Amino acid sequence: MNLEVLSPVGDRERLISALQYGADAVYLGRKSFGMRASPSNFDLDGLREAVTMAHALDKKVYLTCNTLPRNNEIPHFQQFIEEAVECKVDAVIAADIGLINLIKKYAPDMEIHASTQTGIVNYVTARALYDMGCSRVVLARELSLDEIAEIRAKTPSDLEIEAFVHGAMCMSFSGRCLLSSYLTNRDPNRGECAQPCRWGYHLMEEKRDGQFFPVFEDEQGTYILNSKDLCMIDHIDKLHKAGVYSLKIEGRAKSAYYVSVITNAYRLAVDYYDNCGGSFELPGWIHDEVYKVSHRKYCTGFFFGHPNDSQYYETGGYIREYDVVGVIEKCENGRIFAVQRNKFMAGDTVEVFSPGAKPVTFKADKLFDENNAPIESANHAMMNFSIESDLVFPEGAIIRTQK
Repeated sequence: MNLEVLSPVGDRERLISALQYGADAVYLGRKSFGMRASPSNFDLDGLREAVTMAHALDKKVYLTCNTLPRNNEIPHFQQFIEEAVECKVDAVIAADIGLINLIKKYAPDMEIHASTQTGIVNYVTARALYDMGCSRVVLARELSLDEIAEIRAKTPSDLEIEAFVHGAMCMSFSGRCLLSSYLTNRDPNRGECAQPCRWGYHLMEEKRDGQFFPVFEDEQGTYILNSKDLCMIDHIDKLHKAGVYSLKIEGRAKSAYYVSVITNAYRLAVDYYDNCGGSFELPGWIHDEVYKVSHRKYCTGFFFGHPNDSQYYETGGYIREYDVVGVIEKCENGRIFAVQRNKFMAGDTVEVFSPGAKPVTFKADKLFDENNAPIESANHAMMNFSIESDLVFPEGAIIRTQK
């Protein structure tokens, strides 16, 4: 089967970004039963609209119900699933075995994807979930390509395999972590993780109260729990040969810009792989796209065996080298008309990227406000402006500048 690019969607804006920039499918959550409580998520009307928009483009929508629910939540699950059926979602993503049984009871024709929260690391578990009615397994992040290949070889051919290929990684096994619950009373297994693994930590010796000692000689402390971000864009061929069908991008809490850029990059990488004729060596400009969003240092996780470089001890923050300065509305009469997102100046070098295309760099020598008056800078939030240029880009193309 052709590889699926699966993108994260936290709200309507990010949905539009994912669909526009090449996702084959999106995964999203509602206000309950999902592992991301912080994004806006979707109410019933929003879910119905999302599915309609996706299906009009022949794309799919997967609904998350991958928390570990408590007793008081179970009575609400039947309505949740029946509304998913009503909205015609293509599949639900579930981790809890009890919920999987209830999905089969309340919606026997609904496709079920076994979430990474299930902790699937062997073919026996994958086959058991298949026997329970799951059409896809989302493998644990802790597996190597060789282990994935063995799972593929020892499971039914119509069981789809999905794997995370890009984004933040959890320091705990497949997200099964209680650190946030202990320190902040925010349950990570119910979508409320405060990410204390990203904080800086020091040691304090028992008899030296108030004296803190860094594990490394660093005034900022040490980030012993802080994982690098996962990035497999240079290894699409190896993922496919191991048997991965769906390439999952992490990030339902990320920005629309992030969703646009990373979805676009993996769409381009998959299309290049489909047409490369055997030897896969990604063009540098596609590879570089994943560095043009806010990210931590990258690694390849466990795909090539036990990682030796997956932790980042210097800081828990992000690397951000580009700013979005505008979103294009139209191009006509020698002008690019756009809406401002961040301040930039006349004379700045800008880069425009649009779906499926190589970014175009040019100098924005002349700027104009909405009244066609020359301006030195676009410095008001969400202001309408134009750039003098004969270049033509599609609606929704993004203008960015390098810091």
